[in-house]
Amino acid sequence: MTTERTSKRSMSDALFALEPGKPVAVELDDGGVITDVETEDIGERIDNPFDPDQIEVQTRNPTVSLLLNRIRRGTVDLAPDFQRRAGIWTAKAQSRLIESLLLRITLPTLYAAEVEDDIWAIVDGVQRLSTIARFVAPEAIDSEPLRLTGLEYLKDLDGCTFEDLPGRLQTRIEEAELVVLLIRRGTPEEVKFNIFARINTGGRPLTRQELRHALIPGTSRVFLYELATTAEFMQATAHSVSPERMSDREMCLRFLAFVLAPPELYTNQDFDGFLRRAMHEINRLNDEGLGMLREQFKGSMRASRLVFGEHAFRKRFPASDRRSPVNKAIFEAQAVTLSWRSEAEIAALAERRELVAEKFLDLMHDASFVTAVSSGTGDVAKVKHRFSEIDRIFQETLDA
Repeated sequence: MTTERTSKRSMSDALFALEPGKPVAVELDDGGVITDVETEDIGERIDNPFDPDQIEVQTRNPTVSLLLNRIRRGTVDLAPDFQRRAGIWTAKAQSRLIESLLLRITLPTLYAAEVEDDIWAIVDGVQRLSTIARFVAPEAIDSEPLRLTGLEYLKDLDGCTFEDLPGRLQTRIEEAELVVLLIRRGTPEEVKFNIFARINTGGRPLTRQELRHALIPGTSRVFLYELATTAEFMQATAHSVSPERMSDREMCLRFLAFVLAPPELYTNQDFDGFLRRAMHEINRLNDEGLGMLREQFKGSMRASRLVFGEHAFRKRFPASDRRSPVNKAIFEAQAVTLSWRSEAEIAALAERRELVAEKFLDLMHDASFVTAVSSGTGDVAKVKHRFSEIDRIFQETLDA
């Protein structure tokens, strides 16, 4: 999975057979296309159930005009790079939404969280609100104006921009009311995440990384995107990690999280909270700190490719030469432990890569290790076990 899944794998996940009797579930993108990333069972649990009285949810009915004014003032955060790559609407789909407003058809509820006093982060409904802004006030989102096309009922408006509409239709759009379900700022962060993780308005729940991206604004958003689009990351993962549902950014975040707080400091089985705290920590770093992390990440990606080649971050089985999907738990363990090694040690490991591969194949016969990278991967003991075992084979190779 990505981290939105807990104890069950989605029935829509594809099965990738590495060897007879050992199928592996892989993620699907928004279009239902098989990716090259293994699904994951984090095994999250709620150790401290929250008090329902802590939840403050309000239903607001702002007009389109009011929401656009908020966007202009920066009090509505659309997280412009939050769009799922394959899910960005076509001009026709956007035009049909505008047509719905003109026909006075109620749009689906927008879901938002108050991240600061009176600052709303749109969690679900980014594309709807972006479409309206693009048509009515494109300058507010630095976009080209939308020109209506492919309308189903109001065909005489095809080709029109907002300025081309009669005044009464402009007013109809500006005064249309939208429904916004707003979780207020006083609601604990972990509660917000649990609530939004249950929202499934577009056919699939948002992934945990999409939620983190929407609800934790700041430097980390851009920084994770930057790392995920580096040549080093793409080459180390063989260009096989889809950016659509932010699996790539989550993997980069997991690396950074364990660099900022080593495995021995991971003591509470709250993997999602661990990653949220890492994003907040990244937001507090200055340019020098970010630069150091960037170079450490890129160096680790280069080292992973040198040592493991095309099998970096993937399970390996003796009976199959077929390359398996990327495994996120193996990614963090291999990448982080390699980042602990000096350039001389990396060179030595690369020179002895066949011995490293042999030892890793042996490790894949260890049921406890396989479990640590396959099931309940957020468990404290399993996190520490996979890191220590990967580091052990590196040290044994260097000592050989």
